Amino acid sequence: MTEDQNINLVFAIGALVLVASALFSRRMGFAEIIRTALAWVAIFAVFIVGFSYQNEILAVWNRVSGEVSGANEQLVVGDTLRIRQSADGHFWANATVNELPVRFLIDSGATTTAMTLQTARSAGIEISGSPFPVILTTANGSVEAQRGSIQSLQIGSMVAKDLPVVVAEEFGDSNVIGMNFLSQLKSWRVEGREMILEPPNSSSVE
Repeated sequence: MTEDQNINLVFAIGALVLVASALFSRRMGFAEIIRTALAWVAIFAVFIVGFSYQNEILAVWNRVSGEVSGANEQLVVGDTLRIRQSADGHFWANATVNELPVRFLIDSGATTTAMTLQTARSAGIEISGSPFPVILTTANGSVEAQRGSIQSLQIGSMVAKDLPVVVAEEFGDSNVIGMNFLSQLKSWRVEGREMILEPPNSSSVE
């Protein structure tokens, strides 16, 4: 817990003590005092949890609202695509995979673009039936994935054809844009809290 959160906790405890003192100073039955005190404890507990995990709650809210509304903090300027950093510290892009809208995390640390099995099937991805899966090392351990090919992946004005992809059910709900897509661009970079993507034929005039 940070220093600011500790201060908030002290204030919350102090306020709780004041409320308790006020309750006992009033002429109320013991059972009513207990019920009222428990209600205030619950209110302050929610308050404390909200302050302690405000960043995490905001990140989840931004992701859920982005999924529901299809909105994303990205802007096309000329040939250039600008994506603002999300509250979770990552860069998310709305893309189209074989005409299916898909939200991707852009990860320059990933060699190959990756998709969940459910999303890949919905997008009609050609998945290899090879009995020899690809073994990938992730934050959650080793994952067995199948190779596939995206016929068309579009982000902004940028389109990749027949893009290799790895597919696995263990990816959960995360689809990832990897270096095999980014390396096809004229350039990509991060400036402050923005990621800037330029297509191969970009004139770089903004």
